Amino acid sequence: MAQYICVRKNAYHDSVSLMTLTNELKKSDEIEDAVVSMATDMNKELAENIGFISDDIQSAGPNDLLIALRCPDEEACERMVVRVDELLQSKKKKAAKSKEATYRSIHQANDDDADLNMAVISVAGDYAAREVNAALDCGMNVMLFSDNVSVEDEVAFKNKAHELGLLVMGPDCGTAIIDGVGLCFANDVRRGSIGIVAASGTGLQEVSVIIDRLGGGISQAIGTGGRDLSAPVGGMMMLDGISKLEDDEDTSVIVLVSKPPVPEVAEKVLHAVEQCTKPVVVCFIADEAHRGGDGIVFARSLEDAAIQAVALSKGEDAPSSGKSVYPVAEEARRFAGKLSANQKSIRALYCGGTLAAEALFEMSKVRDGVVSNVAKKAHQKMSDPFVSTGDTIVDLGDDVFTKGRPHPMIDPSIRCDRIVAEAMDESVGVILLDFELGFGSNADPVGATIEAIEQAQKIAGEQGRHMAFVGYVLGTDRDYQDYQKQCAMLEEAGVLIAQSNLNAVETALAIVGA
Repeated sequence: MAQYICVRKNAYHDSVSLMTLTNELKKSDEIEDAVVSMATDMNKELAENIGFISDDIQSAGPNDLLIALRCPDEEACERMVVRVDELLQSKKKKAAKSKEATYRSIHQANDDDADLNMAVISVAGDYAAREVNAALDCGMNVMLFSDNVSVEDEVAFKNKAHELGLLVMGPDCGTAIIDGVGLCFANDVRRGSIGIVAASGTGLQEVSVIIDRLGGGISQAIGTGGRDLSAPVGGMMMLDGISKLEDDEDTSVIVLVSKPPVPEVAEKVLHAVEQCTKPVVVCFIADEAHRGGDGIVFARSLEDAAIQAVALSKGEDAPSSGKSVYPVAEEARRFAGKLSANQKSIRALYCGGTLAAEALFEMSKVRDGVVSNVAKKAHQKMSDPFVSTGDTIVDLGDDVFTKGRPHPMIDPSIRCDRIVAEAMDESVGVILLDFELGFGSNADPVGATIEAIEQAQKIAGEQGRHMAFVGYVLGTDRDYQDYQKQCAMLEEAGVLIAQSNLNAVETALAIVGA
């Protein structure tokens, strides 16, 4: 076994690109382990934990590029170092073709082009507040992808943004669509008159995609970050987002998406909604406390929020239901007849955290004992997120799974391993999977998962069991991953295709006879 460790001083690359590069490297049989990342404290700790230890790593700073490779022999190391440089150069060439400019700071970018009005920030959480403040000082709105930012910093820079009339979307904000441009994880949806403010990334994606499928379109989709509606932050960006959409002449309907806010923040948000002259659809996932009000439609699901918004944009009424408008496929009944009496468990392995939260809420209506790592109630909380028991819903994008590795929407390998592990449990009747298409996501999420699905089916077959798979592809026909192709691959593998997240949950429940 041989290893190569190198620190390149002041060689900045964004973290998402480096995660993708590392994932590409690990596909090679010549790589035993690899870390290609900026030398932040967390990444240095990660390298040390997997056996890369050197004085160079310890003395490296957060603006230095760390390359650590472990290979079967020295020759393989040399080849993989060349491969790292090829991948880094490929990234640079793509940037050059798209006429991107490289700057060393936000202020430098602003000096070069004073018309810049949006900064997308993805740095280690310890440095995020500094960069956010620099962007605000330059008159830029901010999309803050970084997590691990203190609440105190979030409150401070959101107060500053409010005073300046700017937005700070985040921290830990994964999705937005501004003036038709998708930021971070977003789908290619048509423009229209429906504006969204969302404290959840895949919740925003789900609503915008279904709006698109129903013939509607998005004016603006503003992310807030998942902590915005907490008591300390007080919904500052949700409130500012509502105000901006109320003033936006291209927006005729406003949609709010969030997990249930704390009561005092919910009261502030609903008071702001009541002042709006435009109709507002409110979707507080897993919250049934509110049902109607002047100018307010309370949606019962993400799917329902999209349906209500499209109807309102057309001046129509639509019945609001807690059930999906998409029927459960007849094949689900046939699958049910193939399962043994012991196969009653559902294992839902999600990349999207908000979709997982909605699934937990919906499944718990009809099943006792459902557990999840996204649960807030103590009796629903998994004792160990790495071990499933009974009906289990896992958000594999949770921090416990992504520390030092790409999000499963970028690199599905962590879920592939979990699929195979779940197949070994003889009580499992259904495995439910979501696949997010769009900007930022894996180029072929289904293709990267098919082998694991087939391996799981083989394991069950060798044990004399049949096991069902339900898949939901969250995307549009314009997403670059090719929506129809993704669905076709799943169908060929015998996976039942759902039309929404709610439809996927209802399909899984039908298979196990719930």
